[in-house]
Amino acid sequence: MPKHEKNTVELIRTWTLPVAVTMGSSVRAKGILQEIQARLPTISKKAVMLDGSDLILAMRAEEKAVFNAAVLVVSKALDDAPFLPVIPREIEDILGMKTSERHRWLADGRLRSAGTRTVRLAGRARQITFHVFEPKVVDELLNRGAVDEWRVEDAEAKAEKRLQAAHQAKLTRLSKKNKRSKTVDKSADGPGPPLRGWEDFDLDGLLR
Repeated sequence: MPKHEKNTVELIRTWTLPVAVTMGSSVRAKGILQEIQARLPTISKKAVMLDGSDLILAMRAEEKAVFNAAVLVVSKALDDAPFLPVIPREIEDILGMKTSERHRWLADGRLRSAGTRTVRLAGRARQITFHVFEPKVVDELLNRGAVDEWRVEDAEAKAEKRLQAAHQAKLTRLSKKNKRSKTVDKSADGPGPPLRGWEDFDLDGLLR
């Protein structure tokens, strides 16, 4: 809302986003705001804003009909908020994970996807598809410290992989060494090179 209109605001409604809905994430709170704005008509989109964990709807007195309609939309959206799928940037903020970790844990099945969503980027023709997650599942992962568990598992798996690689490298070196030893042994058992002058020595009758 333009600055010169602030003094004329008379219709205000405030809702507080519960921690159970945001899971302590400002990114999730912003996502809920964007979901609400997407449901509102263009005339009302900028009338709702986020201040910390509070959603504020503010309009001029003469917009009472539009205001009342917006209140209904916001209230319904907040009723749906606990069930809104968690998108990638939200789950990363809620669980404190890196993007690379999200991809890895999705791939190995530890992080369960609730499906995918396809959206068109603002102002662009290109669409993107990404995984979304069930709020209940995310909350469960948060409460049991799953990310810390998975990082320990990954570190142990990485250490085990290094040990296996070192052991395999040792076996490879031993195998090459054994092959070289066998080659040397075969060379020693075979006929040696002819001695120079041996024929002359034989002609002189010294071998009779």
